[in-house]
Amino acid sequence: MTDADQNPRPAAVPDKPVLDGLEAVWSVRWEADQVYAFDRTRPRAEVFSIDTPPPTVSGSLHVGHAFSYTHTDIVARYRRMTGRSVFYPIGWDDNGLPTERRVQNVYGVRGDASLPYDPDFTPATMPGKTEVPVSRRNFIELCEKLTAVDERAFEEMWRRIGLSVDWSLLYTTISDSSRRVSQRAFLRNLARGEAYRAEAPTLWDVTFQTAVAQAELEDREVAGAFHRISFHSDSGPVWIETTRPELLPACVALVAHPDDARYRSLFGSSVLTPVFGVPVPVLAHPLAEPDKGSGIAMVCTFGDLTDVTWWRELDLPLRAIIGRNGRLLPSPPADVPGPLYEELAGKTVFSARARMVELLAENGDLDGPPRPVTRPVKFYERGDRPLEIVTSGQWYIRNGGRDASVRARLLTAGRELAWHPEHMRVRYENWVTGLAGDWLISRQRFFGVPFPVWYPVDGSGAPVYSSPIAPAESQLPVDPASEPAPGYAESQRGAPGGFIADPDVMDTWATSSLTPLITGRWGTDDDLFARVFPMDLRAQSHEIIRTWLFSTVVRSQLEFGALPWSDVAISGWILDPDRKKMSKSKGNVVTPVELLEQYGSDAVRYWSASGRYGVDTAFDLGQLKVGRRLAVKILNASKFVLSLEGSSGSSWSTGASGSAVSAGPVTESIDRSMLAALDDVVRSATAGLASYDHTAALEATERFFWMFCDDYLELVKTRAYGSGAGASSARRALRTALSVLLRLFAPFLPFVTEEVWSWWQEGSVHRASWPEATALASASASASAAEPGGAGDPSVLATAAAVLGQIRKAKSEAKVSMRAEAARVVVRGPGEAVDAAALSEGDLRAAGNVADLLFVLAAGGELATEVTLADAVTS
Repeated sequence: MTDADQNPRPAAVPDKPVLDGLEAVWSVRWEADQVYAFDRTRPRAEVFSIDTPPPTVSGSLHVGHAFSYTHTDIVARYRRMTGRSVFYPIGWDDNGLPTERRVQNVYGVRGDASLPYDPDFTPATMPGKTEVPVSRRNFIELCEKLTAVDERAFEEMWRRIGLSVDWSLLYTTISDSSRRVSQRAFLRNLARGEAYRAEAPTLWDVTFQTAVAQAELEDREVAGAFHRISFHSDSGPVWIETTRPELLPACVALVAHPDDARYRSLFGSSVLTPVFGVPVPVLAHPLAEPDKGSGIAMVCTFGDLTDVTWWRELDLPLRAIIGRNGRLLPSPPADVPGPLYEELAGKTVFSARARMVELLAENGDLDGPPRPVTRPVKFYERGDRPLEIVTSGQWYIRNGGRDASVRARLLTAGRELAWHPEHMRVRYENWVTGLAGDWLISRQRFFGVPFPVWYPVDGSGAPVYSSPIAPAESQLPVDPASEPAPGYAESQRGAPGGFIADPDVMDTWATSSLTPLITGRWGTDDDLFARVFPMDLRAQSHEIIRTWLFSTVVRSQLEFGALPWSDVAISGWILDPDRKKMSKSKGNVVTPVELLEQYGSDAVRYWSASGRYGVDTAFDLGQLKVGRRLAVKILNASKFVLSLEGSSGSSWSTGASGSAVSAGPVTESIDRSMLAALDDVVRSATAGLASYDHTAALEATERFFWMFCDDYLELVKTRAYGSGAGASSARRALRTALSVLLRLFAPFLPFVTEEVWSWWQEGSVHRASWPEATALASASASASAAEPGGAGDPSVLATAAAVLGQIRKAKSEAKVSMRAEAARVVVRGPGEAVDAAALSEGDLRAAGNVADLLFVLAAGGELATEVTLADAVTS
């Protein structure tokens, strides 16, 4: 909307304006009037497109969501007011482990792919402690049912917070369109050799029964114990220390450092494992740590990721003993005696450990009692049991973890991004350089995007995994579990000479990494995609740089050889008052519902805007109170300005800055001074928002606003109520400032600014033009620059405010009313300061109720004010 479109109208100010209820009113009107609708007819140069994180729909939003999403919304509102058509979609991440876990808890069920579909299944109203097994299809239907409920609640919350998203662009990560994009991108990765399937050691969560990627890991300190046990050699016992004696049946070697003289004579020889008596080689490898334990370690397949490295690099045999359920396999690995292994078969890891320690003691291979230790152990970030490493067939995407050239390409891409703040780039680079393998993208779950591949079954009934069958892109999306492979009939499923479906689904990040393509409708709406991609901004929090941000860069580089966006803005965490990260597991999460009800959305947004990008921010109720006080002051100050004589009729016109102002020039020096100061604020706020420093923009605007209310309004109030050129000047300056301030505050406090704007302007403040600093000069264009204060000198208002402050201080100290008369006020100081104060003489007399106001020149020093009240002298 241009300035010319912002038509003023007679002001309709309510008698008692209030904040409460504004959210309900304006969220409905914004939707009805399509205030935030994306204009897809605009060329790419006039579009500002935003890639926002789809929140996981697995419970309730917390105050951290309100914090970070408000940051993005401020950017969207600002860019829209600068004339850009803002592409600002919102989505729900509704597939994956969090959703499945919530469905299991709410309905008391678990998926079982072996069961047939039951069209009449109804979950229990009060689920018991034992989960009821249901078919894959039944389980997915329950996931869809629950996410629909959660998503309605999420949308209601976002609307209440005031996100200016275009709701017609809403997407979900499990929808047909998202599945089509995900499957299409995967098939292209597969065709180019960037995606591959491999049987490999995989980190496995025994609770969720799925593989876990490196990006989803976290180390947690776990109590354990070192057991000193002996292997047998011709020259005597070889002592090793281990926290996992239950893995002895999986032992394939002993490893020591090449420079460790203690074991150099053993390199190339064999030793026998305790209890089982299996020969294993003694080998050298630089990853062995001479100063840890006895300096020599047993290699088992697999106890930890170092075991995987040794197994690969030393070309060792595979002796897997732990199954996907976290129990020891029923049959022993090759060369391990069956009768002895039966003591451990089928036991949990913990039970097997206890029994193994007993066997070692009985056999005389345990030296002394276990030594307690606390050590870091790998966990899935959402899990509560240590991960195991099992060998399984999984899908991977090449991400530089095993290819130096790909790694270098991704590091270069990270340096081409504009990071806000810049130091967040280090986290990206640390992640890329520390990658230990390719990106594992398959999950053994139900509610996700299925891999669009089948496998032929040979004549003996064995799947041929090396020859996946892929559909044509025109057939997408597909569900191989319920659709036959191309060229086959459903009756051939699982039969010799037939086919089987890939049973897995994609990791949720494999879909979320494609959000720019999903929202831009890649492959189905080429015109839209060309207008929004590459996008202008990715906004997110810092803990998912290694997952969402990095994975999106990977997919964009692989598909387009380009960055998915030009800029990334990274929000910090929300901390509790003790400066600890808020998390559900700690029980210190604050939900925004009560805060929104008690303080209002604008107050919550004000608190959010007080946190800069990249900085962790403590939750502070005090800031919410300040924000509400600010919103109330905007209502009251606006009511005063718009209630002045001249509020209606043809005496008002639209100024160059887009504001409704009274006819005639701004003639008074203090009025021009206020506009000049506001001119500086516009420059500061614009510079802040343009550089993703929303906090600086808000601080500059708020600081001026309180000065405007506390000082300028009080100084000009009496004159503004009067008549003549001076009154007209005050009213015109007030109207100009109010219009500018409402627009400066609009990205931060959308509800109260829209409410006030509606009292006197057509259209929405959020479609109004962003104020221009140079435009304010038009309000006093007729003033001669040669006149004192004629060009608008900010020091005039600052000086008058300082003098008025001293008058108020004197009355306050004397404990008299602010309206009490000051018999005599002397303003003393150097000529320039005194002259500036004298330009506001009439307003100072009225605002301070001063009977006798004198201006005295004094060489040197600073401006001083002497106030004489009825019975006292104060200086």
